[in-house]
Amino acid sequence: MAAFLVGPLELGLLWGVMVLGVYLTFRILDFPDLTVDGSFTLGAAVAAHMIITGYDPWLGTLLAILCGAIAGSVTGFLHTQLKITPLLAGILSMIALYSVNLRIMGKSMISLLRMDTIFTNIVDLGVSKQLSVLILGLAAVIVVIFLLYLFLETELGLALRATGDNEQMIRSLGVNTNTMKVIGLSLSNALIAFSGAMIAQKQGFADVGMGIGMIIVGLASVIIGEVLIGNNTLLKCLTAVVIGSIVYRLVIAVVLQLGLAPTDLKLFTAVLVALALSSPVLKSLIAGSTGVARGKGEKNAGC
Repeated sequence: MAAFLVGPLELGLLWGVMVLGVYLTFRILDFPDLTVDGSFTLGAAVAAHMIITGYDPWLGTLLAILCGAIAGSVTGFLHTQLKITPLLAGILSMIALYSVNLRIMGKSMISLLRMDTIFTNIVDLGVSKQLSVLILGLAAVIVVIFLLYLFLETELGLALRATGDNEQMIRSLGVNTNTMKVIGLSLSNALIAFSGAMIAQKQGFADVGMGIGMIIVGLASVIIGEVLIGNNTLLKCLTAVVIGSIVYRLVIAVVLQLGLAPTDLKLFTAVLVALALSSPVLKSLIAGSTGVARGKGEKNAGC
C-alpha cells in the first residue's frame, strides 16, 4: 500500500508547482491562460537541451524558469498592448511555443537516460532515487508556497490580487493593471516551466507533446483542493491546490488500477473537471428535487 502511494505523491508534488502557477492566473488574476500547454513543454525542452549539451542540470532548470517567464510576458503583451482577448492571446502563445519547443529540442523527443539531472545530484549524497524525488518535490513546493505567500502579501502582490478581484476599482486608485497582468502571467508560467523541467528530468525524457491538456490537469487539481480543503485564507488556498494535485494523481492511479485505459485519461480528466465546475448547479438541482419530493410527501400525509 505504501509503495502504491509513493508514485502519486512524487508526481503530485512535482505537478503541484504547475498547479500553483495555474491557480495564480485562474483564481488570483482571473485570467484564463492557455499558455500553460506550451510553457510546460518549454520548461522541459530547455532543461533537457541544456543537460544533453553538457550544462549543469540546475542551470538548465533555472534557464527553463526564465524562459517560462518570458513566454508568460509575451501572452501578457498580446493581451495588454495589442488588446487581444485573454483566451486568444493564450492560444496564440501556445501555438507559437510548439514551434519554439521543436526548435529548441531539434527533434520531437530528447532522452535523458544515463544523464545527470537535479535528482542525480541528490542521489550522489547517498539518498535513493525515489526518495530524492520526494525530497526535491517537497522542497520545491514548500519554497514556492512560502515565496508566493510573501509576495502576495506585499503591496505589489495585493495590487495583483485586486486586479483579479475588481480591475476597474484598482485602476481608479492609480494601479497600472496592464503591468499587474504581465507580472502575474510571467510568474505563473515561470512556475509552470519549472514543473515541466522537473517532470522531464524525473521521467527521463522531454517530449514535444507532453504539455497537451496541462490546463485541464491544473484546473482539476485546483478545484479538488478547494473542495477538500477550502479557500478561506491565502495560505490555505496555496496549500489546498498542492493537496489537490496529490489527490488528483492518486485518483488517476486508482482508476488505472481498476482497468481504465491510459488513452482515456484525458477524457476522464475532462469529465472530472466538468463535474467539479458544475457542482453548484448539480447541488441546487438535487436540493430542488429533494424539496419537491418532500413537499409531495407532506401533502400526501396531510390528506
